[in-house]
Amino acid sequence: MASKLLRAVVLGPPGSGKGTVCERIARSFGLQHLSSGQFLRESLGGGGGECPRGTGSGGLAPSSLLASLSLRFLPCPGFPRTLGQAKALDGICELDLVISLNIPFETLKDRLSARWVHPASGRVYNMDFNPPHVQGVDDLTGEPLVQREDDRPEAVAARLRKYKDAAKPVIELYKSRGILHSFSGTETNKIWPYVYTLLSSRIPPVLPDEEH
Repeated sequence: MASKLLRAVVLGPPGSGKGTVCERIARSFGLQHLSSGQFLRESLGGGGGECPRGTGSGGLAPSSLLASLSLRFLPCPGFPRTLGQAKALDGICELDLVISLNIPFETLKDRLSARWVHPASGRVYNMDFNPPHVQGVDDLTGEPLVQREDDRPEAVAARLRKYKDAAKPVIELYKSRGILHSFSGTETNKIWPYVYTLLSSRIPPVLPDEEH
């Protein structure tokens, strides 16, 4: 495990590779990675409790709840998503750094529109760079894949505009504090070495970058 606690978040629009980056951070620096949706389910449902209304079926959990839970597992991808969530997080901890992934919107549109999922497991496929072995069906179960409504081409542009509007004040807030680190590119593999270098200057890695 990392010898120093690092309070960090990774921001980026839908399809920007936040989850992939966080998984690599977790492996490289000995951290545990859970998405906000995962730790909502595990923290509130896994122990016999019930998730509050609004956290299922695509609903949004209260900002204060997500802020509190996010402290248990770092880094947390995509949180905070709004200025309200950022302020709720301020009331609980002071962030050391914020990583922002800047991916061209045209690249994001292509990624999201090519994404299909296996509803029962949540497994995600991309028809361009991670297709299933047999077109249209899940590799493990052979069950049909579906495209989420908000991944359909006509919905993607609206999602990206909504993210941009909500994220702008969050990014400006962290920029004004001098803790924002932005990385631009079209491929996660090309962005990752810069993220690794940044984090290596803050906490000792447990795995060398070559292993990724």
